[in-house]
Amino acid sequence: MSKHKIIVAGCGGMSNTWLDYAAEREDAEIVGLVDLYEDSAKKMAERRNLQVPTFTELSAALQATDANLVFDCTIPASHKEIVTRALKAGCDVFGEKPMAESFEDAKEIVSVSNETGKRYSVMQNRRYLKQIRTLRDFVHSGKIGQLGSIHADFFLGPRFGGFRDLMNSPLIVDMAIHTFDQARFITGAKPVSVYCHEYNPEGSWYQGNASAICIFEMSDGSVFSYRGSWSAIGLNTSWEADWRVIGSQGSARWDGIRMPVGEYMKDEGGTGFFHDVEHIDLEGSWTGREGHAGCLDEMFLALSEGRPAETDCTDNIYSMAMVFGAVESANTGNKVYL
Repeated sequence: MSKHKIIVAGCGGMSNTWLDYAAEREDAEIVGLVDLYEDSAKKMAERRNLQVPTFTELSAALQATDANLVFDCTIPASHKEIVTRALKAGCDVFGEKPMAESFEDAKEIVSVSNETGKRYSVMQNRRYLKQIRTLRDFVHSGKIGQLGSIHADFFLGPRFGGFRDLMNSPLIVDMAIHTFDQARFITGAKPVSVYCHEYNPEGSWYQGNASAICIFEMSDGSVFSYRGSWSAIGLNTSWEADWRVIGSQGSARWDGIRMPVGEYMKDEGGTGFFHDVEHIDLEGSWTGREGHAGCLDEMFLALSEGRPAETDCTDNIYSMAMVFGAVESANTGNKVYL
């Protein structure tokens, strides 16, 4: 069994999830910790009893170790530098979303991945839930016919503090990447265009726009609508959003918490004012692990099989196109083609 020798870049709270996962794998070994503040890396090593060197720069860590894989747990502003440096040094990279802070940077990362032949897989943990896998499978079963539209509502009021409070578009850039990627996952379609109105409502504690309404045209002819806010107090949705999928013969709903439900037309639909429908409480058959563990399982499996992971950067770039297309539309007031 070949070892994945891993450098962890970024030793904040999120890195614990990645380190917990690596500790479970017999084929994974942590060989170095990197943080801009080396004391953070040293404290992480001590806390987890890791007898590994610590560094303030990834380049030094790459030179001093025989790492072949980098976990990028840094803030979004650092992703391009960390990922491209690691890829050029011959390492594969698994990292937290988003790929980068701009679409140009994201495209450059994809280019470097293609040039080096090394994989960069992005954490899209919200694809790895039994409920969304069940919803996706039902939508693709044909029970509700041809997909016409998909709708997501996301309303929460978290007080993070830190960098999110200062971002220009905290909801779209830091959070909506999840919901946009979920829409792509559910539909199996790519984005074609977007119109977005972004705003910061009264009472928001964010410096940038913390609310948005977006309309996406998708490659299968469907429309995806997104309504979201990160400064909504009360009556919150789940972090997974509240979903409705409408097809030519029925609909499906998922509240982001319970299992999805569906209703589809019976036979010819009857002769009444409304179509006669069959209600179904969906049951999932997916048995994989959920969240970060499920996504990381797929990343490691893809490496072993020599293929792109489900969330490889060459696929995730389409979710990034949705993010930055929405920001461009909000800034210009125009519909943006992706």
